[in-house]
Amino acid sequence: MRQLQVVVAVPARLESARLPGKLLAEIAGKPMLQHVLQRCQQARSVAAVVVCTDSDRVRHLAETWGIPVLMTSPRCASGSERIASVVDQLVAAGGAAPDQTLVINVQADQPLLDPKLIELMVDQFVALRRPPVLTPVYPLAADKIHDPNVVKVLRASDGRAITFSRSALPHVRGVPPEQWGEHTSYWGHVGLYGFRADVLAGWMALPSSSLEQLEKLEQMRLIEAGIPLQTYAVDQDCLSVDTPEQLEQARVLAGS
Repeated sequence: MRQLQVVVAVPARLESARLPGKLLAEIAGKPMLQHVLQRCQQARSVAAVVVCTDSDRVRHLAETWGIPVLMTSPRCASGSERIASVVDQLVAAGGAAPDQTLVINVQADQPLLDPKLIELMVDQFVALRRPPVLTPVYPLAADKIHDPNVVKVLRASDGRAITFSRSALPHVRGVPPEQWGEHTSYWGHVGLYGFRADVLAGWMALPSSSLEQLEKLEQMRLIEAGIPLQTYAVDQDCLSVDTPEQLEQARVLAGS
């Protein structure tokens, strides 16, 4: 098998409806985005870590930290669309052909990201013979099964993602909802995607997805287009900061 190159792309949109400017919020003396980038750099086997943004302020800060930046359109509808819009430049940063390049989409609001999650994704990508897209999932605790803030994944027996939803899947017929976890496993989605670069390059041509708009989940565009997403299990989720409460939680965990 030809040599694989890994590029970590961090789409960084400064505006946020629920927590404006959160990427620059201070955690343990550093902006959240800087924590994310430093943790990505700690992962082994990564050829490049690149910020993809439409913000001149983010660009300036990232370059100050020594991180290369690709400027994108402010009209990008999702993180995946943002990195897909500059995929040719991401491939060039890795120095290999598109089908030999794994582009890992890391959300910019995960300041406590474990670099081993990136390393495991690379290992799984190789072990699974370079699937089009792969993403980690984790076992949901009973009190999270019906939480609409937690994205769930319905998986086939081979690990392929059937669908994603903010609702509990599957529905256990004839059983009170609070007992569903006693009858089957439920999986939460970790916000990390690994794209084979030649597949990511086709993102802009994918038709719009009604389910993507309804659930506000970008991965539904791939599902509706018939592009398989392979999942693999990890022990737990990685905290994403979307609210003031989660920002405070991140500060406590980081020892701020």
